Amino acid sequence: MEIGGIRDNLLAFWRRTPFRRLAFGALGLVFVVIWGTLGYVSMGWTWSDALYMVTITISTVGFTEVRPLTTQAVRLHTMIVIGLGTVAVAYVVGAFLSLFTEGEIQRILGHQNLRRRLVTQKDHVIIVGFGRMGLLIAEELAGAGRAFVVIEQEPALVAEIERRGYLFVIGDATDEAVLIEAGLDRARALVTAVSSDADSVFITLTARQLAPNVTIIARAELPTSQKKLRQAGANHVVLTAAIGARRIASLLRSPNTVEFVELVTKQSELDLEIQEIPIRPGEGLDGQSLRLADIGRRTGVMVIAIKRAAGPVEFPPSSDQPLRAGDSIILLGRREQLDQFRITFSPSMREDPEAS
Repeated sequence: MEIGGIRDNLLAFWRRTPFRRLAFGALGLVFVVIWGTLGYVSMGWTWSDALYMVTITISTVGFTEVRPLTTQAVRLHTMIVIGLGTVAVAYVVGAFLSLFTEGEIQRILGHQNLRRRLVTQKDHVIIVGFGRMGLLIAEELAGAGRAFVVIEQEPALVAEIERRGYLFVIGDATDEAVLIEAGLDRARALVTAVSSDADSVFITLTARQLAPNVTIIARAELPTSQKKLRQAGANHVVLTAAIGARRIASLLRSPNTVEFVELVTKQSELDLEIQEIPIRPGEGLDGQSLRLADIGRRTGVMVIAIKRAAGPVEFPPSSDQPLRAGDSIILLGRREQLDQFRITFSPSMREDPEAS
């Protein structure tokens, strides 16, 4: 793991109360040993005798004293060592037991399992930021069964990610080491869901330099940031305020149309999905037109648009123009109908449903 990732994990562990108690208890115990040893040495004992006396006193094993406790000073010093040592040992033992009772040991083991899972991730989505936008994106991906990793550095948000069982990396996404730890080189896409446009630009620029082929979807608040994000390497820029404004305007103009689109795109209300399917070389639709393929009758799905490899989106789609490798078709249908489409026209996607 990179140095930055180690530092962030150590800080996260330190913030947990049992770890702090254990550290403070250990420091207190070391202080008692040093102070007790120096006290005996100052009264004429050798270093070895003084350290041995402190050890058997704190551990309460009951061995015979190495020297008789004849003076009041030695006896008083021994009593103080016994008292402080007992408190320090009890504090350390209590802190150690709290690691189990508060689930810290299980949490540590969970972090180790998390690191192993991160290493094996491939074709996943990286979500930068777990605010309101990041949370909604994560919930949608989790509901669709898509693999994703969240990057976050706020302790409260990290705790929420952990509670939900999502894969995550603690750190600042502007740090190259954090993006690498999240598996950027193996990822399908990266989404910047941070609220700051400046951070989004910097994250996009860093990610594009590390992974030239990854798809980057950037969130932006200001229209002036769109050009900057494009120049930084974002494939798509989502202006959240603009989308909200357009939706409100659409509801005012055509409320029934908007409600229908929302109904179609929400699986929780209607079991319909919209998916983009790439045309692959040598497979069923390569070289065929929609009319000859007869997709609707054979699978039940509806082709609502075609994205040509070297052109804009065709809406409505042409029925007679042949499809070529590199094109994509936009389908509307139920899950079982989309599965039937893959079986009929794109067998290779049966083993790789994430390809859509």
